Amino acid sequence: MSDKFFFKGKKEKKPKHSSYGFNTKRAVKAGSEEAPLVLVVNSEERKAEIELIVQENALFATIEINGELAENISELNAFLNKPKTTTFEKKPNRNDLCNCGSGKKYKKCCG
Repeated sequence: MSDKFFFKGKKEKKPKHSSYGFNTKRAVKAGSEEAPLVLVVNSEERKAEIELIVQENALFATIEINGELAENISELNAFLNKPKTTTFEKKPNRNDLCNCGSGKKYKKCCG
């Protein structure tokens, strides 16, 4: 006879997958010590301004001064100007009180 009539449970343990435990292949956050921002500026004064912005936002960056190249601070701008999540107000259910303050149910008033 087979075991399926008498044995309750699993015969074999569930295998551990690669997603189990600590994730060693995580993405490194830009602007951290492991992956600093790479910025190019044209002058010492501009470098001082950028260093101040980096310190205010608790970031790490390597700033290179090169008058021949065009200024490149796009990584910093992308980090500072992240898009914001839009949220919408919840529409009341039919049997909730109306928002207009009439005291009626939403379905009888504004619905």
